[in-house]
Amino acid sequence: MYHPSLDGTDEQLTQPGKHKIFIGMAPGVGKTFRMLEEAHQLKQEGVDVVIGLLETHGRKETAERAEGLEIIPRQQVNYHGVTLTEMDTSAILARRPQLVLVDELAHTNVPGSEREKRYQDVEVLLAAGIDVYSTMNIQHIESLNDLVARITGVVVQERVPDRLLEEADEVVVVDVTPETLEERLREGKIYAPEKIEQSLQNFFQRRNLLALRELALREVADNIEEDALAEEASPTRRTVPYCNIHERVLVCVSTYPNAIQLIRRGSRIAGYMHARLYCLFVDDPDRFLTKAESLHIENCEHLCKEFGGEFLRVKGYDKASAIAEVAKNYHITEIVIGESQRSRWQLLLKGSLTHKLLRLLKNIDVHIISTDRNAQ
Repeated sequence: MYHPSLDGTDEQLTQPGKHKIFIGMAPGVGKTFRMLEEAHQLKQEGVDVVIGLLETHGRKETAERAEGLEIIPRQQVNYHGVTLTEMDTSAILARRPQLVLVDELAHTNVPGSEREKRYQDVEVLLAAGIDVYSTMNIQHIESLNDLVARITGVVVQERVPDRLLEEADEVVVVDVTPETLEERLREGKIYAPEKIEQSLQNFFQRRNLLALRELALREVADNIEEDALAEEASPTRRTVPYCNIHERVLVCVSTYPNAIQLIRRGSRIAGYMHARLYCLFVDDPDRFLTKAESLHIENCEHLCKEFGGEFLRVKGYDKASAIAEVAKNYHITEIVIGESQRSRWQLLLKGSLTHKLLRLLKNIDVHIISTDRNAQ
């Protein structure tokens, strides 16, 4: 990247810096650690990297990973007789690195600072031609504020405009499972011991984490797809294959009456995620369907199409393998299945479809729906 001279004579030649945002569903997923790891790799390649602002929150692993990187000292700000610290944007501009790391993009600066928000400091750095790596959580996006409040019961005060994600050159989702995040929390890797139980009962409840994780993945996916569509429409675009990264939901139906419930539930999931809906029936070649069963499958197909989905019917002796093959061919991201209808002895002897699927599938979420076996 070209950097202008300090006297400003080359100002008209300055190219804006590139902005890479590391985003996650909640504190503790590893955004800062990931940012530091990439910074070390770039430093080894000869890139001039500095830390503009780092918040370790007492996390030992994060502090250790920052070792070996130059840190720009913070600016001291006096507020009502108390000395606080903020990122020293002027010092970074004077140092003029190629890349600066800025933690917690949504942070509100101490009153009296030159700019109200940290993201505004980042915009100044980018305008000066300095690349920026920054971190934030999904709940800090302005347009998601009300939705996050409904999910978690917490009104997030520190927010950033949606345009920051839209204008970023790259957005990376740092993702872990809710189970992993809960484990990190219990091990004291996120908050101090006295805050752990309270966090588990409030913001870090499993249902909250699942919803926030889905928000993070979907928000970034939507931004990427919008960029891809804009590139597709551009008259100067390069000829590259287009990849649809939206969610795709596959509902696995059977001759059991609960299949109707599964399709309805799958349709709701697909609607919420703006996903394409597919329904699949695996036909055993050695088994002939009764008239009632055939009519039931026809009803499933009709309902699937009513919901705007595509009904798939394949033959196969091994249901799990057939489902996995369809999931691969149709780029499925979510699978909806019903709870097992087998007896305990049958499960012990033959195993469950769920367990077989989980062994065969990679990077696909499986929703196991508890249903009324007598429902129509």
